[in-house]
Amino acid sequence: MINFPVLAARRLAIAAAIAGAGAMIAACGHGSPSVTVTKTITQTVAAGGKSASTTPSSPVPTTPAGASGCLASGLQAQLGPGQGTAGTSYQVVQLINTSTSTCTLYGFPGVSFVTGIGGTQIGAPATRSPGKAKVLVTLHPGDKANLLLAVHDAGAIPPGQCDMKSVGWLRIYPPGDYGALYVQYKTQACSKASKSIMEVGPVRAGAGSAG
Repeated sequence: MINFPVLAARRLAIAAAIAGAGAMIAACGHGSPSVTVTKTITQTVAAGGKSASTTPSSPVPTTPAGASGCLASGLQAQLGPGQGTAGTSYQVVQLINTSTSTCTLYGFPGVSFVTGIGGTQIGAPATRSPGKAKVLVTLHPGDKANLLLAVHDAGAIPPGQCDMKSVGWLRIYPPGDYGALYVQYKTQACSKASKSIMEVGPVRAGAGSAG
């Protein structure tokens, strides 16, 4: 004999199971999928198997290879052209490379009046001429560079500010060197250290001109 209440209960259970499975399939079909983001890093491997840095380095400034600076021991100083104007005398001083090597000069030399070779400084050293650009000068053996001095008339300065004195020598320090060159140059200077009557320009290539 068929038990109808039990058969009906089994049919209800099977129908419920089928409905649940359908709901799960529907949920899988309409839900938002999860997204996995993959980031690829390219790494360069240097020789020897070590990993190079993935961060680019900043450029390193380099100094071009070239001749070393000219030293006083390899230079000779001599007077070049000169001329005078109202209140100021312009005098070229030439620097000759007497060494057997190529060297360079760049910038302003130090110049002052002195009592003689290795002597005492008289007055203030030369100031730098304004508005004069520095350039690199390369001197092969025997080549000349020059510097221009502007020497103002010490007699035009009030005595209390000057204390005028006769001088006969210039002491010249090439740019970047503590060695000194000496050249004879006779004029009247202010012996007070607070008053400079001389201006000097940067070194230039060649014999130079006072004009």
